[in-house]
Amino acid sequence: MSAPGTTGAGGEAATRPHAAAWDERTSVRIHMERLGEGYGDAVRRGLEYTGLGARIRPGDTVFLKPNLTFPQFRPGVMTTPQCVEELVLALLDYTPNVIVGEADSGGYNPFSMDEVFRSTGLDEIARRTGTRLVNLTNEPSRDLRFEERGHELAVPLPVLLLDEVDHVLTVPVPKVHANTGVSMSIKNQWGCIQAPSMRLKLHPFFSRVIYEVNRALRVAGSVIDGRFGLNRNGPMRGDVERLDWLLVADDILAADQVCCEVMRLDPRRIAYLRDFARRHRLPPRADFATSADPASFAGPRFHLERDWLDYPGYFAFRSPRLAWLAYHSPLSTALHRVLYLFREKFYDHP
Repeated sequence: MSAPGTTGAGGEAATRPHAAAWDERTSVRIHMERLGEGYGDAVRRGLEYTGLGARIRPGDTVFLKPNLTFPQFRPGVMTTPQCVEELVLALLDYTPNVIVGEADSGGYNPFSMDEVFRSTGLDEIARRTGTRLVNLTNEPSRDLRFEERGHELAVPLPVLLLDEVDHVLTVPVPKVHANTGVSMSIKNQWGCIQAPSMRLKLHPFFSRVIYEVNRALRVAGSVIDGRFGLNRNGPMRGDVERLDWLLVADDILAADQVCCEVMRLDPRRIAYLRDFARRHRLPPRADFATSADPASFAGPRFHLERDWLDYPGYFAFRSPRLAWLAYHSPLSTALHRVLYLFREKFYDHP
């Protein structure tokens, strides 16, 4: 690429080729439609309607970031492998250079993304389509540095995404989240921070960090896989809802605002979305161009019910001192053993 993105001490990012000012949009385009058996036609219409496809020049490199937050595929928790495959095939109409990637996951109890690639069949999809599959944890990194509330933060991000990729597309699922309220397009890039242990340290600064990560990567748009959603509790346990819709947007904040509407949630009540909106300017919601009325896709009312065992993590998510105590202090292992006397582990993994 002719003008790689770079980041400096203040978190500034150079403009990628053929990219307008990332954090001040004058127009937004959203495509929604019902899903049939496959994704291919819906994805292609979405890329065309939003103009995301038109931005991709022959030879450009496109990076796809699915949500892969469990060792094996779980509907509502993770992006469906079929969605990833058919999105890859659609993008290959524009460029031969498509990468799918994610970093090791699991927080305090991490697991290898290489194992997830195998268990979900994404490694076979990559072989079949000629796509590059990347565990971001194994990639060289560069720190994104900035100050927040008197703390000097250093966020490691893959050089691959900062310098070598022309377009980043996020491919999340619609779900509620016990710590952040919801998890969709914006939060999905939390998995681009390469070390699970570093993510735990950064939790108390989540709103600012997730803005700076998305800004540094200049995420081009979102393809929300609405085949399934996760209701009542998340990000890994809750009630799976069959939704059968796809949302494609040329802006990640707009995607999440509309997705909240479809989930019958008020995005203004989600703290990190409010914070993101203060920094990332959009036209008025009434001026979004939409291929269909999002209200016609509204289904079950999503809501969050925290279990009492969610609250230790919820409070640690908001306090640097509690985060250190829970995850990095000499007492952390003992504290988690006590917790798991009452709560079953999310997954059986060493």
